Amino acid sequence: MNKVESQTENLMAEILQGTDYELVDVEFVKERDWYLRVFVDKAGGIDLDDCQKLSEQLGAKLDETSIINGAYILEVSSPGIDRVLKKDKDFIREAGKVVDVALYAPLNGKKLFVGELEGRDEKFLRLKDIEPLPREKVAQVRLHIDF
Repeated sequence: MNKVESQTENLMAEILQGTDYELVDVEFVKERDWYLRVFVDKAGGIDLDDCQKLSEQLGAKLDETSIINGAYILEVSSPGIDRVLKKDKDFIREAGKVVDVALYAPLNGKKLFVGELEGRDEKFLRLKDIEPLPREKVAQVRLHIDF
């Protein structure tokens, strides 16, 4: 995590303290422009009004602190129904749900796995009825969506 992301996490922790919102993730990325994306959730989901309110609060704090030099676009949004699982609390909360796992390189000829999340420890990601996947080989874990 880079400096802008960690400082933004700290600011969001202050903003969200005592609320029912949960900070899911922060990313500061260069696409055509610089984007500061903040993903927030709460029980029952968040709506546009929640995102606007949090965006205004965070924007004011970012202006006060000058964490980011130069122009950027601030986006505050829901992590979506196919949210990426990154933190330990994500894996605990979503245990028992079906996830999509992408690996950096094939393992036994496969790069993509879909299975019920049993959990993870320091070395492995565990899916029901699938051999444990080494964590260093896991590129991304997302909630699975059936259409």
